Amino acid sequence: MNKNILMLLAFGLALLVILWMAPSKPPASAAKPMQQAAPTENITLAQILTEVKKSIPPYQAAFLDAEQAKVTNSTTKADSLLYNRVLLQYCKDSLRNFILGSYYLKNVALLENSEKNLTFAAQLILDSMMISGQSAIQNWLASSAKELFERSIQLNGTNDSSKIGLAACYIFGNIANNPMLGILPLKEIVQKNPDNVYAQMILGLGGRKSGQYDKAIERFNIIITNHPDNLEAIVNLAECYELKGDKQDAIKWYEMFKSKISNPAIISEVDNRIESLNK
Repeated sequence: MNKNILMLLAFGLALLVILWMAPSKPPASAAKPMQQAAPTENITLAQILTEVKKSIPPYQAAFLDAEQAKVTNSTTKADSLLYNRVLLQYCKDSLRNFILGSYYLKNVALLENSEKNLTFAAQLILDSMMISGQSAIQNWLASSAKELFERSIQLNGTNDSSKIGLAACYIFGNIANNPMLGILPLKEIVQKNPDNVYAQMILGLGGRKSGQYDKAIERFNIIITNHPDNLEAIVNLAECYELKGDKQDAIKWYEMFKSKISNPAIISEVDNRIESLNK
């Protein structure tokens, strides 16, 4: 099944991110396991700016340089907030580039320093990271989201959603060699509240990413037991069965997924997947 379609279903806020993002190479087929990203050299703002300016007209590049200089040289919080907001809007409306925009989004959220804005910005960046197929960009976005989630937790240490988001940064963002930094906090949360769908989902996706399909299946089944219409859990359950070679159960859950949607294009994708499994 087309991975872009599945991810659009999976992450609601990612719909907002896609409106910002420049066209990029699509991820690999959903019928392949998600591999652990190899360690990658961190990219910098200067590198991002250089890449962006390669694909925009000179007048836009000049504007970007001038406004970035204002950000760099600003001496007051009010000025810094103003210039970062200008560039955030420019990345969104003119450049349509969320990768660069995430830098200014992070800066704005940190300067505003409210739990609501920190968590919203962090989640938006995290959702974009989850649909990125480029390891270096995932690292860039995950590092930004991590900083915002950590600041949010400082303001409210009881916010489990921010803790789950932070865990997802570690699991999927290629920012640490030890995935347990993300997994252990999630297990503590689901032990306290087994019906925390967000935490169970991240654990399931983490199991899928590492090839631990039985563990992932267990997590997705927990979600579906209490939330039988959760499309993300259903489609990931079907794919995990497919990835482990259980065609019968994969078809069963693809059929279940298909019965709960009405979009003809997605139904056609599901039918193609079922047909390939029946061969």
